[in-house]
Amino acid sequence: MNRVVITGAGTINALGHSVGETLDAMKEGRCGIGELEFRDVDRLAIRIGGQVKGFEADGRFNRQQMTLYDRFTQFTLVAAEEAMAQAGLEFTGELAAKAGVVLGTAGGGVSTWDDNYRAVYEEGKNRVHPFVVPKLMNNAAASHLSMKYNLKGPSFTVSTACASSNHAMAQAFQMVRSGMSKAMVTGGSESMLCFGGVKAWEGLRVMSKEACRPFSANRNGMVQGEGAGVFVFEEYEHAKARGAEILCEVVGYAMSSDASDIVMPSKQGAARAISGALQDAGINADQVGYINAHGTGTAANDKTECAAVADVFGPHADKLMISSTKAMHGHLIGATGAVELLACIMALRDGVVAPTIGYEEFDPECALDVVPNEAREASVDYALSNAFAFGGLNAVMALKRI
Repeated sequence: MNRVVITGAGTINALGHSVGETLDAMKEGRCGIGELEFRDVDRLAIRIGGQVKGFEADGRFNRQQMTLYDRFTQFTLVAAEEAMAQAGLEFTGELAAKAGVVLGTAGGGVSTWDDNYRAVYEEGKNRVHPFVVPKLMNNAAASHLSMKYNLKGPSFTVSTACASSNHAMAQAFQMVRSGMSKAMVTGGSESMLCFGGVKAWEGLRVMSKEACRPFSANRNGMVQGEGAGVFVFEEYEHAKARGAEILCEVVGYAMSSDASDIVMPSKQGAARAISGALQDAGINADQVGYINAHGTGTAANDKTECAAVADVFGPHADKLMISSTKAMHGHLIGATGAVELLACIMALRDGVVAPTIGYEEFDPECALDVVPNEAREASVDYALSNAFAFGGLNAVMALKRI
């Protein structure tokens, strides 16, 4: 099997419009969650979120592109531009023929759905733009990315709620590891912060009106975010031969299904995914120094995840650092694993572990080192990135410092 490394990274999210801005914010423990700004927000009970502010799509895309690019596609292309520039790959010839795109998203073009339902039902219009379907479809971002960068190999979208990005990156990893491709572009994008998107989530009664406080005893719900994270996964020898900068190595993945409940998480399902990732990576539990937790800030998720970690790691669980960056950038649903991967890269490359901000009260059911409120300098050789989705769909990635 081939070794797989990451040679390019890009992002746009509530913390910043680039990887550098995002990592600076994580190191500072800065919160990107604030008051939402969009039409009819006053009709919502939930009015906070990790919204991308200061982003002017009109300045980046021409009029024709804007008719085809939903906000989630726009985010994808912005993040991909940064990742591809860093990777420095040109996709031509055989490389282009086998390279592809695997992206994750849960909602796809939610803003387009929202705008056009409003036009038809509220404003009484009888026609919509002919490009509404290609604009809102979940695979739109992957398709536009493949066209822009001449990626002619396997290209598709994975939609598994909050685990979408991790599942997508797992597919890209397996394709490079198996030799199917020398390089794959992967990650995820999401933009549900519009009236219809937030109103639907309100119905679940899992949202906080105040703040996201993962692992804190006074946590009272998740906070949505938006944005994208895009990466270039490349075969190690290929990257080494061309002198590419290597951010870290992807060494293992595992996926599991709770097969129990559509919304309530299962400790056993999460534990199987965590232990499976360790086994796939060929590492022992005591070699892991950091876990980027799913850590949504809901009562059920946080205690279940901590219990799963305790079961898998045993005595080493007390020596692990485990933090949730969702308190800073919000829960990006299908894109969350992609943005959170940056925290793992930062821990491995820079020796800085992102904090769990908003932590106020100790919870005996979350009695692990959650790196409360302040980033920490530490030497980390291996890290895990957890994603546990509604529907009981779990995906865990293992990464190595190189």
